[in-house]
Amino acid sequence: MFHVASQILHNDQDAEDAVHDAFLAIAEHIRKFSRLERHKTRAFVVTIVENKAIDLYRRKTRRQEEVLLEETAGIAPPEGGSDLARCILRLPGRYREFFRLKYQLGYSTREVAALMGISWPAARKLEQRAKEKLRTLCEEEGIL
Repeated sequence: MFHVASQILHNDQDAEDAVHDAFLAIAEHIRKFSRLERHKTRAFVVTIVENKAIDLYRRKTRRQEEVLLEETAGIAPPEGGSDLARCILRLPGRYREFFRLKYQLGYSTREVAALMGISWPAARKLEQRAKEKLRTLCEEEGIL
């Protein structure tokens, strides 16, 4: 259970919290386990842990995004940073978060959709809009 949560959260303390939440959820549904076959029980437990880990990740990213938006509002891009970095900082928070999850942390579009709490088609559209906005900002800066 810890391994599954750790793969999603990449943080041992958060993974422990997710496993704890999963145990509480399992305790609430303990009667269902007696009717399941062994391999289905394992799958049920893994699904609960995955869902609890994703819920925890969403709660944390929502709080971080709110702080990030407040911190970066009206702040000039860092001196000496690349032109692309300055353009990315000018993107709306949701677009920056998508780029961070996909390109910095290496999640697939489907995984980013799950982490952001949106459907896969919505994530694809979000990616398309983020790239278009970044292209526009880069053209304004003279990068492209």
